[in-house]
Amino acid sequence: MEVRTALRQGPVPLAVRMRPTSLDDVAGQAHLLRPGSPLRRLASPDGTSGAVSVILWGPPGTGKTTLAQAVAHSSGRRFVELSAVTAGVRDVRGVMEKAREQADLYGVSTVLFLDEIHRFSKAQQDALLPGVENGWVTLIAATTENPSFSVIAPLLSRSLLLTLQPLTEEDLGVLVDRALADPRGLAGRFRLAPEARAALVRLASGDARRALTALEASATLAEPPGDEEADGDEADDGEVDDDSTDREEAAAAEPPLITEELVATAVDRALLRYDRDGDEHYDVISAFIKSVRGSDVDAAVHYLARMIEAGEDPRFIARRIIVLAAEDIGMADPQALPLAIAAADAVQFIGMPEGRIPLAEAVVYLALAPKSNASYLAIDAALADVRAGRIGRVPMHLRDAHYPGAKRLGHGKGYRYAHDGEHGVVEQQYPPDELVGRDYYLPTGNGFERDTAGRVERLRKRVRGIEPDGA
Repeated sequence: MEVRTALRQGPVPLAVRMRPTSLDDVAGQAHLLRPGSPLRRLASPDGTSGAVSVILWGPPGTGKTTLAQAVAHSSGRRFVELSAVTAGVRDVRGVMEKAREQADLYGVSTVLFLDEIHRFSKAQQDALLPGVENGWVTLIAATTENPSFSVIAPLLSRSLLLTLQPLTEEDLGVLVDRALADPRGLAGRFRLAPEARAALVRLASGDARRALTALEASATLAEPPGDEEADGDEADDGEVDDDSTDREEAAAAEPPLITEELVATAVDRALLRYDRDGDEHYDVISAFIKSVRGSDVDAAVHYLARMIEAGEDPRFIARRIIVLAAEDIGMADPQALPLAIAAADAVQFIGMPEGRIPLAEAVVYLALAPKSNASYLAIDAALADVRAGRIGRVPMHLRDAHYPGAKRLGHGKGYRYAHDGEHGVVEQQYPPDELVGRDYYLPTGNGFERDTAGRVERLRKRVRGIEPDGA
């Protein structure tokens, strides 16, 4: 009797069925799977090499459970899985006792996979220490939060911290293609349109579980309904309808096609036309930048949402926000740049989807802030002069006078120490002769620059001797 292992094979989800049993089959995380790496040593068949506990830190769907199970299967160890959501101290102690018994009586070591360890209280984490300390279990703990803040120090000191990265588009494509053909998955019973494959990869946003769940749901929609009519309608003369037979044979020869529309229906969200390497990518980011620059906060938030929903790398968005803060707000609001950098740090720290909130805060702040590109224009004007050869020699009184013989060359002679002047300013030539009187920074009348414009002019007059010291 043939066993069907594809779609609708019991209640086990596709993402679970497709979990690799070997580290060699794991997609992504190449930086953790190099020969000789801690995970490779942990998965060695002798069961003793590299038996050190590890904490896997990374976003959802990046393979934390997969890596733990692959280590246990490859090493031949006993595998026990607990979730911090449902397990208590009694459960942990029970696992420890059983692991010690297995090690003492049968020489079988145990891998304890603890999911979401950040949800464990201090007392619950303390219960893990004896087993980890004495080697009764090799702990593989998974967390989506920074372990430095969620895992107790004694457990951290006894474990290696390994950081997982979101899967790349190439990694997700490998997983989707494998699930489509593998007997454990859809067993080749479906075709996948290129646009549908790209949509699955894009919507997954680096999450393997999300990609495979969406594929399974799309395949369910693509699966043809069961035959509700009799096998072949016969004509009055008893002959089989040739057209009907041809259609049935064609359907049997051609597996159902999973289309982009079916993917959109399955995941209940619109498929944005957004290619990270194509025109739409550049059009949306261009519109985003111009909306912030133009102070249209609503349009700016709209384009931010489009990039997030399309799976754009949040680090790319954060970088653009930082550039916007420096280029288009600048000294009109000096707090814009620190806030943009804080938003980028927050995204790196908490990840997505929560990272959308600090990104939105930064975008709203920048869109509403007064605008000035004076700093941007100043550096570009200075660069243009340098590239055109307008550089000149550093004035003698500003040259380094600390090395032996410098004073004999006249270096530093006549230099006036600025702090000796009133308000810390003295008359003195700072630029080369060729650039005396050249103004690069031209503040606007917007925001903070409205208050600094007068100060800039007064400083220039005093430094250049147009306005005497102390005036």
